[in-house]
Amino acid sequence: MHDEDETGGGRVTLARVAKEAGVSMPTVSKVLNGRTDVSRATRAKVVRLLDVHGYRRRAQPSSRSPLIDIVFHELESIWAMELIRGVENVAKENRATVVLTESGTRHTPAPEWLPGVLRRRPLGVVLVRSSLPGDIKHRLRAAAIPFAVIDPAGDADPDVPSVGSANWAGGLAATRHLTGLGDRQVAIITGPKVQRGFAHAMELLEGPERPTAVFAGSDLQALGVLEAARVKGLRVPEDLSVVGYDDVPPAQWSSPPLTTVHQPLRHMAEEAARTLLRPDVPGTAAQRIDISGDQQVKSSA
Repeated sequence: MHDEDETGGGRVTLARVAKEAGVSMPTVSKVLNGRTDVSRATRAKVVRLLDVHGYRRRAQPSSRSPLIDIVFHELESIWAMELIRGVENVAKENRATVVLTESGTRHTPAPEWLPGVLRRRPLGVVLVRSSLPGDIKHRLRAAAIPFAVIDPAGDADPDVPSVGSANWAGGLAATRHLTGLGDRQVAIITGPKVQRGFAHAMELLEGPERPTAVFAGSDLQALGVLEAARVKGLRVPEDLSVVGYDDVPPAQWSSPPLTTVHQPLRHMAEEAARTLLRPDVPGTAAQRIDISGDQQVKSSA
């Protein structure tokens, strides 16, 4: 590691971090480069001090791998393919390769993910999840690896660059569509899995106050609702109105045709990837981009 090439005080900063942490310079280097032969307590202490002193490794083009990482907590959802295609589009434009990882939970990648990223030094990382732990944010920034989050649930962390769609506006559009059809008993089902959509819809349709409409949080859920309606002998949309969310390509082949709210998934992923590569807008700058211009209800009625 060439300490004179670092920012935030260079050799003096790293030496000071090592001294304050009570460790050697090679140990600090191991932490910066994602080595696993450092105890968790020592790593946490070094990362905290690097952050306190504002240490940022200067990004050298020659030290970067022509890679863009995209990290999911699960790959079962159809919409994941749309996000992958968006990142792939930008990667091709920049002669880069996409590294795809399924890791961790909705809130954080698994512990073994980060050391690999720090070793391969990609151009940037796109994470499809709701938030990031402080330790991961600090270590990516210290290594000068830009990152962005796609579709964070709720309000994104103020220090995390993120790209999303106007989900509230989409939900409002779906509700207005249903009320415009005369529906007043509208049920809502959330989550990505078809099976859960089917199970929840069966419960709703067997209840004493059967809804006249169902708004599903994803197209997969909506397909489950359509199947539940078929099992119950209900006609869509005559007996039950159904609206999905995402407008993923397979939804157009449903029978009956699915009404859905278009979410610009591919565009969101492209914007997240481009954010990482813009020299004038560093990927570690906190910013929130909402893409909602082409969000609309695509009705089958």
